[in-house]
Amino acid sequence: MDLERLLILSAILFCIGLYGTMARRNAITVLMSLELMFNAVNVAMVAFAKYIVPTGVQDHLGRLLTGQMFVVFIITVAAAEIALGLAIVIALYRNRETVDITEASLMRR
Repeated sequence: MDLERLLILSAILFCIGLYGTMARRNAITVLMSLELMFNAVNVAMVAFAKYIVPTGVQDHLGRLLTGQMFVVFIITVAAAEIALGLAIVIALYRNRETVDITEASLMRR
């Protein structure tokens, strides 16, 4: 695949994730849509790293690993976001017995 097709794939994945984030009210669906958006950015980063040659960290074979390093950072942030998001969803469910995100503003007692 060439760079253009990978970026189109990334844009489609990002748009699906954006639609899922904006249109859904279920907190679990919103979190899954956010993960889809993160993965779309990961696809774009790896595509840019493969087809555009920046100066960066090289492995023992001389390949540049700039995009892959960004992907590892994004995966770490996504894991932290999911852990925090699931904690909020569990707290919301325990208090209101629903996972509807419109009820999140009512978490105060």
